[in-house]
Amino acid sequence: MDNTSGVGVLDKAALVLSALESGPATLAGLVGATGLARPTAHRLAVALEHHRMVARDMQGRFILGPRLAELAAAAGEDRLLATAGPVLTHLRDVTGESAQLYRRQGDMRICVAAAERLSGLRDTVPVGSTLPMKAGSAAQVLMAWEEPERLHRGLQGARFTATALSGVRRRGWAQSIGEREPGVASVSAPVRGPSNRVVASVSVSGPIERLTRHPGRMHAQAVIDAAARLTDALRRGN
Repeated sequence: MDNTSGVGVLDKAALVLSALESGPATLAGLVGATGLARPTAHRLAVALEHHRMVARDMQGRFILGPRLAELAAAAGEDRLLATAGPVLTHLRDVTGESAQLYRRQGDMRICVAAAERLSGLRDTVPVGSTLPMKAGSAAQVLMAWEEPERLHRGLQGARFTATALSGVRRRGWAQSIGEREPGVASVSAPVRGPSNRVVASVSVSGPIERLTRHPGRMHAQAVIDAAARLTDALRRGN
């Protein structure tokens, strides 16, 4: 089978990425693995690094970059959404609160699925809603496991601190009390893709009067269980 597409620069970039699939490589290693001229291999690797498809390890060797994991996670979104409905409905029924699923998109987070509380006071977040990454327990979860540089940038102007995110990583869940919206509390936990990267956040939210000022005590385990079900679904589908 012919492995060339007829678009030379893409074929060569694909060679570089394929060469890195087996592990880190120096420039000389890339040249040897791809058969490309040294200047060409260097130019392509640096260009791919600019787009975060290639990165460098501590020794300066080329490795596959984080953008590839992000694209792989996005490819699994349909599978995530297909599973999300019944999981969020169960979470709503167990907690008695509205349940949401958020994904990060740049500096925002988007509600991609939800199960609303059927009656009484509720925190309604319609599917498609775009919320900032600067406040709320879902934002904390989507930020907590980011690369250090992106984490540092994301904390600028945020309502939460690096110390708070360290606690999120230690516990495996986040809570917020009036952080995104006065009077609203929430609890969130991470959904992980096949590569163990956090790809989404499962949340329950409602009035502080019901969730109290310690919402994690009430609902953290139910939210963690829901996140685990979605994580399992993504890994089974890999």
